[in-house]
Amino acid sequence: MADWSDWWVLVLTALVAAGCSSAGSSGEIQKPGDEAEFRQMRETMVQVQIEQRGVKTSRVLEALRKVPRHLFVPGDLVERAYEDRALPIGDDQTISQPYIVALMTELLEPDRNDRVLEIGTGSGYQAAILAELVGHVYTIEIVEPLARQATDRLAAMGYNNITVRTGDGYRGWVEHAPFDAVIVTAAPDHVPQPLVDQLKEGGKLVIPVGDKEQYLMLLVKGPSGLQKQRVIPVRFVPMTGEAQSR
Repeated sequence: MADWSDWWVLVLTALVAAGCSSAGSSGEIQKPGDEAEFRQMRETMVQVQIEQRGVKTSRVLEALRKVPRHLFVPGDLVERAYEDRALPIGDDQTISQPYIVALMTELLEPDRNDRVLEIGTGSGYQAAILAELVGHVYTIEIVEPLARQATDRLAAMGYNNITVRTGDGYRGWVEHAPFDAVIVTAAPDHVPQPLVDQLKEGGKLVIPVGDKEQYLMLLVKGPSGLQKQRVIPVRFVPMTGEAQSR
């Protein structure tokens, strides 16, 4: 887990916003003193966008309150970081809507000792939320610039329980399997079997599945097979790489 002072968050905000300029951002960097306002925006986000929609797990809500989402968006979108919507982060990718991040995290039922695999690092926000809740997060990003930026951002924020790899996540990360949970933040049109294979018995896979019509799915690996639950309709960017050739 990360721990930082308000002063360090302000410094890091400037560094991250400057670094995100390569992804096409050009907005003003937050001014000193803004962190109290951002804390209030996070609190409003949790109360209005997340709790009122039924996410109740206290540890998940606290992680959403703690992690500064505005450090994970391009500089010109900082003021929109806590809006109830997905936002572009460059390379045709997005940071998911806060409610979806919270819902997917809650569906995993994260435990402090869990080892979690994430497919689709993006800006690193979902990985940071998970890192507040589990033992270690292994995360794979197919877009090399995003993987590099997320690695630098998460390291600067003090997360030492996140390992980022650049590559195609379709086949998971067998060297670190089995996992207590797997979360996928891009949508294939089917469930990749390697991700199921790398789950422990009792492990959970949360994944958006579909093409024009997508649904968030919860799969639980049991001794007699997979239990599948369709949760809600969603809209994610497509999963690229090997998933598209299957």
